[in-house]
Amino acid sequence: MSDLKQYRMKAASAAELVDAIEARVASGALAPGERLPSVRALAAQVGLSPVTVAAALAELRRRGVVLSEPRRGTRIGQGPPIRSPRAPLPVPPGARDLSRGNPDPQLLPDLAAALARCELPVRLYGEPQALPQLAELAREQLRADGVPGEDLCILSGAMDAIERVLQAHLRPGDRVAVENPGYAALYDLLRAQGLALEPVALDERGMLAGELRSALSRGAVAVVITPRGQNPTGAALDAARASELHGVLREFPRTLLIEDDHLGPVAGSPLHSLLAAGAPPTHWAATRSVAKALGPDLRLAVLAADAQTIARVQGRQQCGPGWVSQILQSLVLSLWREPSVHELVLRASATYSQRREQLLACLKREGVEAHGASGLNVWIPVPEEAQAVGALLQRGWVVAPGAAYRLPGSAPAIRVTTATLTEPEAARFARELAQALAPSLMSRSG
Repeated sequence: MSDLKQYRMKAASAAELVDAIEARVASGALAPGERLPSVRALAAQVGLSPVTVAAALAELRRRGVVLSEPRRGTRIGQGPPIRSPRAPLPVPPGARDLSRGNPDPQLLPDLAAALARCELPVRLYGEPQALPQLAELAREQLRADGVPGEDLCILSGAMDAIERVLQAHLRPGDRVAVENPGYAALYDLLRAQGLALEPVALDERGMLAGELRSALSRGAVAVVITPRGQNPTGAALDAARASELHGVLREFPRTLLIEDDHLGPVAGSPLHSLLAAGAPPTHWAATRSVAKALGPDLRLAVLAADAQTIARVQGRQQCGPGWVSQILQSLVLSLWREPSVHELVLRASATYSQRREQLLACLKREGVEAHGASGLNVWIPVPEEAQAVGALLQRGWVVAPGAAYRLPGSAPAIRVTTATLTEPEAARFARELAQALAPSLMSRSG
């Protein structure tokens, strides 16, 4: 537990205490996940009343800086919305990094060649936000998957799209049903907007319909669903599960549905959209990013939604950045039109599936439980995350601890990105993980 006296923190009001804690997060003095003292202990340390300290912590919770959970106290969030010197997991020299969720660079198109091919427009103020040819091609792709694409816009990535849809419909304090385990960056985004997370359990076929019904009955007004390539577990909806979930939403027709198809064509499984299972809810949105298929630095995603949602999102976009660079839009259009890129994306999807399945098979042979029906990651339950991560690091493997991806109700696990994992590496990793998880034979010492 943190002793904030070591940081010489002083505050004369709740607002000053908020500023002081945020400043320590920004400087790195308070790290993600670090536990804070109890309200009474913190009040004694900084010279404020417990009521004032409780008010400050409530404001920090509203901003997504701290989390408070039963029996776990209050701690700094894993991804607080404050710039800080936080670094990714360290990768020692010679270690193999399987922690970051990146695609294989060898399976991404050559952007320099694509830029040389495409005609770069001179975009002036007052022109359409979306390049018409790109929008029409996006509509064709969405319709082929059963997703309505009449109303759509172009935004700076899937998370940008989700954030704008949430802002268009929700207010601080609203409850959002999310997958548990789920995408850590989504959790952080929701907390930063002052929204409450309502965890929904899932299996390899995605969200459980009964669990979603319970979450909506408890007051959730929106739900974010990953139809395939779910991060971190790799879950993918099938037609039956999509139909079950759609049936639940029919019972709660005013629920905002957000489908995040962030992996798109490289997910390694077909898309079973709730939007193709029947009439959509009153308000809905579907995102499709190009980041994993074409390159993470291509900050572009297509957002399809009901007409009112699109109108609100585009209106807010006009008030801010105005549009996504049409140079970027033209580059994506050029890539989508290029047959060789289409073939590369198909090869990438097949390769990612093969590498993921190789690791799952190796783990099964070693008697290690693991999950990964689609996508770039495998989710491996472990007794204790820190021990597993540390033991693997000693053997030269860097993996992601599961804590950031879990809400109360989910068990400890680690996430392993398989996008670049070769077959010999998969066999060695599985063997060494099994060794790390095996109970140690301790001799008595005196």
